[in-house]
Amino acid sequence: MALTTDPTEGHGTTKAPTDRPTDASRGRMGSEGTVLNVFSHGVLVLWALMVTLPLLWAVMSAFKTDKEIFTSPWALPSGLHFGAWSRAWSQAHMGEYFLNSVVVVAGSLLGTMLLGSMAAYVLARFDFPGNRFVYFLFVGGMSFPVILALVPLFFVMKNMQLLDTYHGLILVYIAYSLPFTIFFLSGFFRTLPTSVAEAAMIDGASHTRTFFQVMLPMAKPGLISVGIFNFLGQWNQYLLPTVLNVGDEDKKLLPQGLVALAVSQGYKGDWSGLFAGLVMAMLPVLAAYIVFQRQVQAGLTAGALK
Repeated sequence: MALTTDPTEGHGTTKAPTDRPTDASRGRMGSEGTVLNVFSHGVLVLWALMVTLPLLWAVMSAFKTDKEIFTSPWALPSGLHFGAWSRAWSQAHMGEYFLNSVVVVAGSLLGTMLLGSMAAYVLARFDFPGNRFVYFLFVGGMSFPVILALVPLFFVMKNMQLLDTYHGLILVYIAYSLPFTIFFLSGFFRTLPTSVAEAAMIDGASHTRTFFQVMLPMAKPGLISVGIFNFLGQWNQYLLPTVLNVGDEDKKLLPQGLVALAVSQGYKGDWSGLFAGLVMAMLPVLAAYIVFQRQVQAGLTAGALK
C-alpha cells in the first residue's frame, strides 16, 4: 500500500497507512454475521424444544387420567388429578425409594466433594515425587467403563458384606465419582492466586486451616459446578444399585423403583401413576439446577476468565 501525503502539512511529511474496511467489506461481514447469528439461534431454539417438550408432556400426563393419556395425549388435562401422585407415592412405594435415594446420594455427594477437593488441592498446589503419575491415574479412571468392573465389584462387596447396604452403595458411588471430581477441581485450584495461600501461611495458618478457611471458599463456584454434575450422575444411577441391591426390596433406589413400576404395568397399568413417579424423580434435579444455575455457569467459565 502506498504512503499518502497530507497537503496541509509541510512537504515530505507522510501519514501512516490506515487499513480501514470499505463499505462493501463491512456489508459483506455484516451479512455473514447475521446469517451465522440466525443459524445459531435457530439451533438453540430447536435444542430447547427437544429438551422442554418431552418434559412438559410428562408433567401434563402426570395430571391426567389413564383414559385421557390414550385418547388425547397432546391435549391439556381436563383438570388437576392428584390421585396418580398419591398412588405412586404410597402404593408403588415411590416414597420409600425416594427417601433411600436421598440418603445414599447425600452421603456419597458429601464424601465425594470432601475427598475430591482435598486430593485435587494437593495435586494442584504441591510438587512431590509421583504427583503427575497419581493425577493421570485418576484421569485414567474416567476412561474405564464401570460395566467392566461390575462382576469383580459384586464379589468384592459380597466378601466385605456390603451388599444391600446404604454405606456399601455410598462407598461405591464415591469411588465412581472421584476421578471426574479430581480432574475438574485440580484445574480449578490451579487458577486460584498463590499469594493468598502464602499470606495465610505467613500469618501462621496451617495447611489444613489454609485449605478449609481460605482456598475452599475461593473455589466455591467450581465446587458447586462439580457438585451438580455428581448429583445428576448419582441420582440417576441405575446400573450400580441394580447389581449391588439384589435382595432387599426395602433398600431399592428411585431409578430401580421406576423400572419396577414400568415393568409391572403390563398391558393394563397405572400409566398416570408412572408419569407421576417419573416427575417425582425429575423434580430434585430440576430444582438443584434452577437454584444453582448462576454458580454452575460461573464455575464452568472461571478457569477461562482467570
